[in-house]
Amino acid sequence: MSRTAEQLSDLISATRIRLRRHSPFFAALALFVDVRFTEEVSVAATDGKLLFFHPEGYGDLKPAERDAVFLHELLHAALLHPSRRGVRDPELFNIAADIVVNGMVAAEESVALPQSAIRNKELEHLSVEEIYELLQKQPQKKHPTLPLADLIKPGSMKSGVGDRDDEGVRGEAGGNAEAKANGPGNSHDPAGELHNLHDRSALEAHWKQAIQQAKVLASSQGQGSLPAGMQRHLGEIADPQIDWRSLLWRYLVRTPTDFSGFDRRFLHRGLYLDHLEGEGVQVFCCIDTSGSIDDEQMSLFLGELSGILSAYPMLDCQLWYADASCYGPYRIDAQRDLPEPEGGGGTDFCPFFKAALEAWSGDQEAVCVYLTDGYGDFPNEAPQLPVLWVIVPGGLPSEDIPYGEICRLI
Repeated sequence: MSRTAEQLSDLISATRIRLRRHSPFFAALALFVDVRFTEEVSVAATDGKLLFFHPEGYGDLKPAERDAVFLHELLHAALLHPSRRGVRDPELFNIAADIVVNGMVAAEESVALPQSAIRNKELEHLSVEEIYELLQKQPQKKHPTLPLADLIKPGSMKSGVGDRDDEGVRGEAGGNAEAKANGPGNSHDPAGELHNLHDRSALEAHWKQAIQQAKVLASSQGQGSLPAGMQRHLGEIADPQIDWRSLLWRYLVRTPTDFSGFDRRFLHRGLYLDHLEGEGVQVFCCIDTSGSIDDEQMSLFLGELSGILSAYPMLDCQLWYADASCYGPYRIDAQRDLPEPEGGGGTDFCPFFKAALEAWSGDQEAVCVYLTDGYGDFPNEAPQLPVLWVIVPGGLPSEDIPYGEICRLI
């Protein structure tokens, strides 16, 4: 059935009206995206800026399914999934991204996911990058089948005809989007990279603002706080995660008002870094060696710690291994090999914090860094020293960690 541009526009308007009735937040978020109809997608797709729909593939769906597909693509865009993919495998990353957004869409009772939609309730609370890494560890035959490759490289598709356009439904889309994204025309181009970087920064700023304004608009219509899962995923954009090494940096440099100068070792790279004052900071590091930590995770922990020691050779760093007991401390630096891990039992975080407090001189700044999956017994009260938790992919959800700063290894 061929539809006119006005009829297609009515389909989108109807979806937006239904969202406004049942989900003020998503209805508000939908105000920040434009829609294009094109025959260059089978059903739907997004490049993070625009939502693309096939006139018949989308139009022939039932209303509740159309709403779900619209919301699916809207969330892909708002969560910046097309640009977050980077150099990862496109299909596997698309599967991971679908797990995230379908979990959020399924929470909306007014919409109906198509039967082929990918669901994984055990993973959908994790970030798309974490899910991707966990899927990578599985044999390929265990991966879900991707029903729709809908993440398009940003800027790779020309605009089709918009939902407010009067020119008909057959807008030029400029060829197959995925072929363009991976084809020979996309050779290394430094000037192009700078342009894409600028576009991505603008897109991130756009969606951060959209999420914040949608929260305000939804609140004004009587919808209170968002569900925890939705809050967590949208927070990845509105309040993006900082690498744990960057967080540790806070404890290793003086405040901006009293730093002693620039680190000249990095001047030739255009980096003006404050001089590190690591001599005045004690770093107490613990690596989880309980039975839940596998060899790959242990190797990841040891590699992260070695990288820190190489980057900050002046650190006053002590290392413990811990399961239900604590092993150490070991004085470590970039010149010495790390000691062999000990452990393999259950997980109790209390012994390390007790040991770190005993090792603390009391007259220096200090920080505890715990590399773990997060599953274990926490002290009833927050430790006296600041704590930085470094959690492996698939580890305990951040909201279940009672105190300290939290980073997730990606």
